[in-house]
Amino acid sequence: MKKITIAIDGYSSTGKSTIAKQLAKALGYVYVDTGAMYRAVTLYAIRKGFVSETSEDFESLIAALPSISLKFVHNEDLGFSEMYLNDENVEKEIRTLEVSKQVSKVAAVKEVRTKLVEMQKAMGKEKGIVMDGRDIGSVVFPDAEFKVFMTASPETRAHRRYKELLDRGDDVTYDEVLKNVRSRDYIDSNRKESPLVLAEDAIEFDNSDMGLIEQFERMHNYALRIIEKQ
Repeated sequence: MKKITIAIDGYSSTGKSTIAKQLAKALGYVYVDTGAMYRAVTLYAIRKGFVSETSEDFESLIAALPSISLKFVHNEDLGFSEMYLNDENVEKEIRTLEVSKQVSKVAAVKEVRTKLVEMQKAMGKEKGIVMDGRDIGSVVFPDAEFKVFMTASPETRAHRRYKELLDRGDDVTYDEVLKNVRSRDYIDSNRKESPLVLAEDAIEFDNSDMGLIEQFERMHNYALRIIEKQ
């Protein structure tokens, strides 16, 4: 059966990574979490003092890009790949609210996007891949056979993210998370470089009132129908 490229875009905390992992596993495809790549670069920038809540030094970050190495390493025990930054497992560190507050700013830097988009295109050149992010269907794989744009209300997404952070043991408030969600929406949708947009040939998928099982079944059926037509 011919393999396809599946591009999943959408707002933060819509469950893109969850559904992408499920689809990849069900279809036997490779899963790539591009958000983790941008988060890893953001973590690097935070550690080096290039970005914070009060300052930004993107020129230094751009100059340091050649020294940033990113790779996904499969964890057999967990059943999915984890992000490594310069050979360090940073999967837990990149999911913090501190990184979430800065990632949209870092992802808006042209040179950062250029570097990571090149890596992403190389990963998907053989097809048989499920990739999620903000510009996968519009920039990275504009010819993807199956494009999805995921959305949900800011409040719904904030509740999901808030619960996730609490379960991790992070000390956060719901209002803080909601503010971050709305801020990221604005930056992602209004940035100059590869803004978050609904591609003309993408399926808009609002999962505000949808459970994980129903969501997966609907998306999986979509994918199978497209694969059968190839």
